[in-house]
Amino acid sequence: MKRLAAIVALATTFAATTACGTTGTTEAAQTAGGGVYTTIDGSKQINASAPINPFNPVGSVFAGYNGMALAWPKNDPVDPNRFYPGLAADWTTTPDQSEVVIHLQPDAKWSDGKPVTSEDVRVSIGLAYTQGGTAYALDPRAAGAAADIQIVDAKTIEITQGANRSGMFLSNLLSTVVVPAHVFGGLLPDGFWQTLKVAQDGEGPAAEKAKAEITGLAEKVIAFSPGRDVSAGPFVLERVNPGAALLKRNPYFYDSGAIVPDKVKVLNYTGNEQIWNYLIAGKLDNAPFTSVPSAVMERIRAAGGSKVIKGYSPVATSLAFNQSHKPYDNVHVRRALAYLIDRAQVTKIASPEGGTPAVTTSGIHAKAARAWLDDGFDRLDPYRVDAAKAEAELRAAGMTKRDGRWALPGGKPWKVRIHVPASFSDWVAAAKSISSQLGDHGVDATVVTAADYTLYLGELADGKYDVAFWLIGLGPSPYNIFQRLYGQANGWQMFGGRLSHVPPGTQGNWMGGPETVDAGADGTVNPGELTSELSYTGPEERKRIVGVLARLTNEQLPVIQLWDYVNTQFANTSRYTAFPPDDHDALRLSSGVWMQLGMIKKRQA
Repeated sequence: MKRLAAIVALATTFAATTACGTTGTTEAAQTAGGGVYTTIDGSKQINASAPINPFNPVGSVFAGYNGMALAWPKNDPVDPNRFYPGLAADWTTTPDQSEVVIHLQPDAKWSDGKPVTSEDVRVSIGLAYTQGGTAYALDPRAAGAAADIQIVDAKTIEITQGANRSGMFLSNLLSTVVVPAHVFGGLLPDGFWQTLKVAQDGEGPAAEKAKAEITGLAEKVIAFSPGRDVSAGPFVLERVNPGAALLKRNPYFYDSGAIVPDKVKVLNYTGNEQIWNYLIAGKLDNAPFTSVPSAVMERIRAAGGSKVIKGYSPVATSLAFNQSHKPYDNVHVRRALAYLIDRAQVTKIASPEGGTPAVTTSGIHAKAARAWLDDGFDRLDPYRVDAAKAEAELRAAGMTKRDGRWALPGGKPWKVRIHVPASFSDWVAAAKSISSQLGDHGVDATVVTAADYTLYLGELADGKYDVAFWLIGLGPSPYNIFQRLYGQANGWQMFGGRLSHVPPGTQGNWMGGPETVDAGADGTVNPGELTSELSYTGPEERKRIVGVLARLTNEQLPVIQLWDYVNTQFANTSRYTAFPPDDHDALRLSSGVWMQLGMIKKRQA
């Protein structure tokens, strides 16, 4: 599951915890009523001492079960603002997203029987400001920051966006996690909202002091530990230990009739192998994406009731270059490597169940790319394996071949070092496949592993690697997609609403690409500026920019796109049925949200 953590959080590593022996749903099948639904949390492992607090990264709050957001994102390949209702029954927005009005579920209540109100949302937003980022950045120049929060009535709240608009404002706003004001409200000191206004509206010492007061609350908010769970979700935490968290039904949930299980058991895990064993033994009713080799997949499929569900996952794996290091500053070298790597073979070895070979390099998952680019996608160079083209590209770069091995201009042996984190088994397998393929064509390539993902990211940011694996295509927002290629990792920094480009080797710029690029028919472009514009331009201009960046990426190859991920889910129909089908837009959400959407039914004998 370390792979999933990388996809979800990009910079998160899981702390291993010991799982004690727990009973699975064999016991659940004997339980009266709706039974016990057993699953795992794909975003974190269980920490029995963690507080019941969604602001704590390891908190005992599980999204869709006892943790509720205003709404739940759909898996749309191009529109990040499509959501299912959560605590927000519906919402309206102006065309430019300058104002959003949210109407709460009229019957929503907390598990202690108190109604969910606009004040709960307001307090939740205040707490989010202490953590910073997205819609709740304190800098008034930050793109997509909320400027004003007004309670219209007990079930209606209006939020306005600041002057520096972002097309992600609605998405970020609807993703807000809501907590009870009568439990968490005391964390906000008297005068908080006036302090926030000073922080947002001004500059100088007073504003800086106000910002410091708000961010100074962050640790207090993270550490807060309520005495009991007060949930607005379909379940409420009953108990937690190192092996599992047990949640029971919330009788006050606004759509309780849609919820079938009496309880939910979230099992802990120490690694992929333990999840495989749970699945093979039929102990899990559902498990989200888990990296599984073919032999293990066969055993999982053989388990009684086992079902594999596959859908779109807006993430791709790439081989990335540090263009400030020779010879990778030369586009001919990068193109030559693209012509030498058999992406289908790499995917077959590294991710046969969780990925499909990249059709080409565009920076975008193929499904989303076809939606964004239309027939322009088919006009991109596919970089099919072609040794003759690779040789021509290397010679164009001034490389020479001696005794069957390629050498750098000047005659020095060319040694390619491919860096990967040791804990990512699929990346390690892919890197070994690539090194073998390159070796067959006279390129001396070896694989170098970092002990863990945190170390890997740190050394990557410090510019220590020539060639390394990198996640790209993180949609559906086109800004997020291309920010992976033309953002901080490639020198573009956004601060105070202003974009700048820093030299390679500084402030996390490890990709070292040029600030401006000759994009042929598209002229000379600044990829970072174009990427930044994606966050606030209209649909027509946004599509034009995506086309320019995709063509540029295909021609310049800051990375070689290797495979596009497939969201492979596991379900067991022995106890429950009505799981979402293949390609359903709710597949990236938890089983708790599926239940809220009317899925998950008790299997009838």
